[in-house]
Amino acid sequence: MGPVLAPPGICPVVPPSTGRIYFRGREITRERPETIARLGMARTFQKIRLFKPLTALDNVKIALQATRAVPLHAVLLGSRRFTEAERWLEEQARHLLDLLGLDEVRDQPAERLSFNQQRRLEIASALALSPQLLLLDEPAGGMNPTETEALMETIRTIHRHFQLTVMLIEHNMQVVMGICQRIQVLNYGRLIAEGTPEAVRQDPNVIQAYLGQAADHA
Repeated sequence: MGPVLAPPGICPVVPPSTGRIYFRGREITRERPETIARLGMARTFQKIRLFKPLTALDNVKIALQATRAVPLHAVLLGSRRFTEAERWLEEQARHLLDLLGLDEVRDQPAERLSFNQQRRLEIASALALSPQLLLLDEPAGGMNPTETEALMETIRTIHRHFQLTVMLIEHNMQVVMGICQRIQVLNYGRLIAEGTPEAVRQDPNVIQAYLGQAADHA
């Protein structure tokens, strides 16, 4: 798992004002989002972004098409290549939906799904890009404790199944301390601590910033 840090400039939603960003040895500071996605980075948003009138299955298939393009002439002619691609899209989309516990609602419009299901669908669509780095922005936001526990297990499953790095920003300490192997703590945009959950939990700067008291009073 990655640290609890996902600056918006990485994606890039907000262009960075200073510094440079590198991913897999390549500078991506000014690259377009679609270029960064092709390099192996995918993300979800704090405010869920889906094609809500479309089915859950179609949402994932749209994302999958970014990794397996078919020439226009093959589509218009309904060639064997197009047929095979459609079959592949269907199989891969259903596999991802099943992994995220959404196979039973695959034919329902995304707008009819529960908040928890929509969050999982967004993660499935991000995984459809076959990323090496998955960025999650406040994934537990709006979830109750039961849903949060389920989400944590989902993230663990994704990490094991896809062998990818998961990098998230999250204010829910249950999630942070429960799944992250390495944590970075920010206070007004400044890095004040970095390390394992246990080390961060005991760091005096973190205690002062988040509890408003010195370490010896904690």
